Amino acid sequence: MDLDGARVLVCGASGVLGAAAARALKEAGASVVAAGRDADRTGEVAKDLGTEPLVFDVVDTRACAETVEAAAEALGGLDALVVATGVAGFGPATEQDAAVAEELFAVDALGPMALVRAASRHLPDQGGCVAVLSAILADLPTNGMAEYGAAKAALSHWLTVLRRENRRRFTVVDLRPPHLDTGLADRALAGDPPKLPAGLDHGQVVDALLQAMRDGASEVVWDAEAKALAVR
Repeated sequence: MDLDGARVLVCGASGVLGAAAARALKEAGASVVAAGRDADRTGEVAKDLGTEPLVFDVVDTRACAETVEAAAEALGGLDALVVATGVAGFGPATEQDAAVAEELFAVDALGPMALVRAASRHLPDQGGCVAVLSAILADLPTNGMAEYGAAKAALSHWLTVLRRENRRRFTVVDLRPPHLDTGLADRALAGDPPKLPAGLDHGQVVDALLQAMRDGASEVVWDAEAKALAVR
């Protein structure tokens, strides 16, 4: 898709990756609305975008739908949705608290699904795009991250089916990067992260996101052999 002039909603814009994505899309010529949980940080991003911020909690599926509706109204339509919401949680599978598991699935799977469902009603008949951050965990089950990884795997599976069902309507980009430098692991709902490699520069993910949207790609994944993100 042509990003110049595109109308884009970025959810998760109060986070490091979402904020960077929103600003990069603006620089590419898109009209962008920022939506996030933290009012102050979302407001700061919105100032750079020249649009009004939208504050919502992704665990509230009704709020997800209302946020999409508000963005479409503000932009006069919607050409693309970028979802960069997420939360981590760690611990042995048999010891994880049920409430933590439920919130992981709400934030990392059910909320993004609700956002995409709502956005699909506004996307043009052809040429629209949804780009959603899942994680490398969808492809790489990891000890100490059973619920976290399962939520990401569920989202990635759902995106695959969504792509097949809507292949003539809009493109679906599943971003599955490795551990990033955003500090997400330090803000986990529960538990301590295992020893992780140095976080990948989130700017590389933003660059790959924009390339994928422009090229109509299906996914952004980590190529372990090349030690780089691959857009395909």
